[in-house]
Amino acid sequence: MPQDMPPVGGYGPVQYKRNLPAPSFRPGTLILGMGAVMIYGFYKLGQGIREQNELAREKMWSRIHLIPLLQAEEDRDLVRRHLADQAREKELLGDNFKVYNSDRYVRPTYAVTPSTTSK
Repeated sequence: MPQDMPPVGGYGPVQYKRNLPAPSFRPGTLILGMGAVMIYGFYKLGQGIREQNELAREKMWSRIHLIPLLQAEEDRDLVRRHLADQAREKELLGDNFKVYNSDRYVRPTYAVTPSTTSK
């Protein structure tokens, strides 16, 4: 068995370069840069959240201010329906009957019924 000898072509090129770090930013500089970018991002996020809260508040108040208008529209519709019911009742029965034992106005309740009933 032959002795352990160096390879025939040698060990390859001799390393003569120094072990220097790559020409880049130092880790501390990178961390500071990333921190600055994150702080800016959180600042913009906070501004966006504030803007969303303001828009939600404005939307809520606009709906609150519309409630009387919507209520008046519903009341006009109820009066129109009530007068139409009274006219239809007078046409069919000849006289308006009091359903309740009181002169107080009772808001009608409407129930959706199917057009055809099953047997």
